Amino acid sequence: MAFNFGAPSATSGTAAATAAPTGGFGGFGTTSTTAGSAFSFSTPANTGATGLFGGTQNKGFGFGTGFGTTAGTSTGLGTGLGTGLGFGGFNTQQQQQQQTTLGGLFSQPTQAPAQSNQLINTASALSAPTLLGDERDAILAKWNQLQAFWGTGKGYFNNNIPPVEFTQENPFCRFKAVGYSCMPNNKDEDGLVVLVFNKKETDIRSQQQQLVESLHKVLGGNQTLTVNVEGIKTLPDDQTEVVIYVVERSPNGTSRRVPATTLYAYFEQTNIKTQLQQLGVTLSMTRTELSPAQIKQLLQNPPAGVDPIIWEQAKVDNPDSEKLIPVPMVGFKELLRRLKVQDQMTKQHQTRLDIISEDISELQKNQTTTMAKIAQYKRKLMDLSHRTLQVLIKQEIQRKSGYAIQADEEQLRVQLDTIQCELNAPTQFKGRLNELMSQIRMQNHFGAVKSEERYYIDADLLREIKQHLKQQQEGLSHLISIIKDDLEDIKLVEHGLNETIHIRGGVFS
Repeated sequence: MAFNFGAPSATSGTAAATAAPTGGFGGFGTTSTTAGSAFSFSTPANTGATGLFGGTQNKGFGFGTGFGTTAGTSTGLGTGLGTGLGFGGFNTQQQQQQQTTLGGLFSQPTQAPAQSNQLINTASALSAPTLLGDERDAILAKWNQLQAFWGTGKGYFNNNIPPVEFTQENPFCRFKAVGYSCMPNNKDEDGLVVLVFNKKETDIRSQQQQLVESLHKVLGGNQTLTVNVEGIKTLPDDQTEVVIYVVERSPNGTSRRVPATTLYAYFEQTNIKTQLQQLGVTLSMTRTELSPAQIKQLLQNPPAGVDPIIWEQAKVDNPDSEKLIPVPMVGFKELLRRLKVQDQMTKQHQTRLDIISEDISELQKNQTTTMAKIAQYKRKLMDLSHRTLQVLIKQEIQRKSGYAIQADEEQLRVQLDTIQCELNAPTQFKGRLNELMSQIRMQNHFGAVKSEERYYIDADLLREIKQHLKQQQEGLSHLISIIKDDLEDIKLVEHGLNETIHIRGGVFS
């Protein structure tokens, strides 16, 4: 769907699971940067302390004064902080830890007259400014429209009325889209709180023990409280998300997790937040699931500045309404942030896939080795069984030597003879086996005969071969005749030499 960006800009639910939208909407169990989105469910700018879904640095797209921010969550912690951070007592019921009322959560402040005046002033600045009283007002109106479309600047329209401040919350801003973020499934009893550090993951992991000790000091150093790290994850822009929970031990030896809303309310106190900022914490939020009433309230009321038609279309196009929730994206900065988060999640998924692939390869090697060992042990077991059987046979023969055949042994011999006769019967197993063996031998013999190779030579080629062999034979005959002539010449020379020697001998004698 095209929501002013011209293409669907929704990030996948997996990527959104680790990167919630900026602003007060960070409570979907995901991290969010301190740069706030430009939307608010109740007021144009939420500068108060958000409860479940954001921090004080965020403004805009939150949930009014925050989902889950109630007086009950802070009082449960405040009564015990002075004496060691008792978190309202170990046996306090969950109903006291989450004293929430939908009226306090979702009620919007009654600012209808101010909002009406703001809307009238905006419409005047965009359509009919009366600042100069001539044709230049039309040019000013077009300039105001351009600023409103871009979402920045001031719109002057009257000398007696202050100019309108154009922000990305205004309904005329064009650079808006709707994506989807994954809703967390953690409960408040799990006590998971997200702390975003302005440090790299390697630095956090190398100093994890010091970080736990520092957080324990922030909690007052109470020996009944233990800080645990649930997970560490890399975020864009060299930030790191650390998920923690605090375990409180009672005097009777039992333990429980401090609820997430209680721990978050403690972290949001001014002096505590200052200590966390000194540790490098830029944002803190709870990781708890939304109640059905909260989800219904969120979906029914479009965020500030988002067209209701676009919001309804976003709800219709939600690929998984049980796990994903629509989230407005305003401006290129927000789009870039979500893109970075999605790239980060893609890298993490690829790394995890590589690890799984290596594990699978290792398991396959181990399986192959194990199968080979099992086969070897089976052969060894069979060999040992045969040897054991031979030993038992010899032992039994020696033990029974000298004794007459007993009745049970005679009965066993009769059964064995009967089985042997059945096997040797012509129409039984042994006869059939012999017949099959003979057929196999015949098939092998016929197959061997059929598989004999035979070569056929073409007549012209055969003629050429004969001609070549004939020439070779003629050449050999001619060579033999030459050799015979040479031998005769040699004999003649020897005969002449012998006669010459005899003549000289007679002359000198």
